[in-house]
Amino acid sequence: MNGALGEEAGPGAPTDAPTGRRPASLDPDYFKGMYATDPDPWRFATSAYERDKYAATLAALPRPRYVSGLEVGCSIGVFTHQLCPRCDALIGLDVVSSVLEAARARCADCPNVSFRLAAVPGDWPDGHFDLIMISEVAYYLDRADLARLVARVEGALLPDADIVLVHWLGVTHYPLSGDDAAEGFIAGARGFARVLKQSRTAEYRLDVLRATKSDARSAQ
Repeated sequence: MNGALGEEAGPGAPTDAPTGRRPASLDPDYFKGMYATDPDPWRFATSAYERDKYAATLAALPRPRYVSGLEVGCSIGVFTHQLCPRCDALIGLDVVSSVLEAARARCADCPNVSFRLAAVPGDWPDGHFDLIMISEVAYYLDRADLARLVARVEGALLPDADIVLVHWLGVTHYPLSGDDAAEGFIAGARGFARVLKQSRTAEYRLDVLRATKSDARSAQ
């Protein structure tokens, strides 16, 4: 469910967290509420921010092509459609069934793409991947669930896999800031992945990690 609104909008005002941040991971009902009145609340299809961020993300990929990609939080499939030519197979995950229908329609010309209803980190697809994309997602999680996400990623890596993190740096009421989410993931993954490259704009940060564990699964 990638995307950012700067100041958080939509249903559900911030609750008891003294910082103004939500104290727990956002659940699927939050996102269902966002899409209930607007099929593209984060303007994935039209905003210059998203367009430029997508181009920068594709340019940052260390390899021209991947065997098996996973996009966590694919939403309506705008970036999925751009990523699919870079992957032999690509799975997109999201928590709202209606947006997955929109993503399937948008990617109808991409036979290598499939979509799954999944709320990470509790839900996770089978298989192993040499590209895992986590764009505008990790800050929706609290620190405990971020650690669970890191563990999910660790268990799903092919040898020398790339992990791409992209996160908005503006003010939100999500459980974590963009920097907290990215730095927390990087710290948690230190035992199995290293930072390969990083970049930062006034609006977002982009971090690319490379798997280092020698016992990562081989492609079947």
